[in-house]
Amino acid sequence: MNRGLVIDFRLDAHSGVAPYLQIVQQVRQALLLGLLTEGDQLPTVKQVVAKVAINPNTVLKAYRELEHEGLAAPKPGVGTFITRSLSQASLAEQEPLRQDLVAWLARARAAGLTDAGIQALFHNTFRNTAEEDR
Repeated sequence: MNRGLVIDFRLDAHSGVAPYLQIVQQVRQALLLGLLTEGDQLPTVKQVVAKVAINPNTVLKAYRELEHEGLAAPKPGVGTFITRSLSQASLAEQEPLRQDLVAWLARARAAGLTDAGIQALFHNTFRNTAEEDR
């Protein structure tokens, strides 16, 4: 089912991650969260270039990577569409977790953590708990 354009890419020039990979990661995340589903259209290259001011070849590289992974496919003259879902749970099932995360983020910011500090704490904790689960 095509719901029109349902993703709005945002690039972080300071992340150290190549812009095309940021686009690929954002599509993967949207698929995992169920925000994008099979049949949804990705923004056209022209739309992405206008929105985030990057080279069209960067967007094309990202879309080719998504095609290579089997997540998207072009329809000539129409656009690029999602070909499969990665969602593990419905948005409704994720909502309580999202609310907990929003509250945790508010507490972290109130404690004086910067975005970089929050990310570092999260990634470190995530890695440690993943290692414990092995």
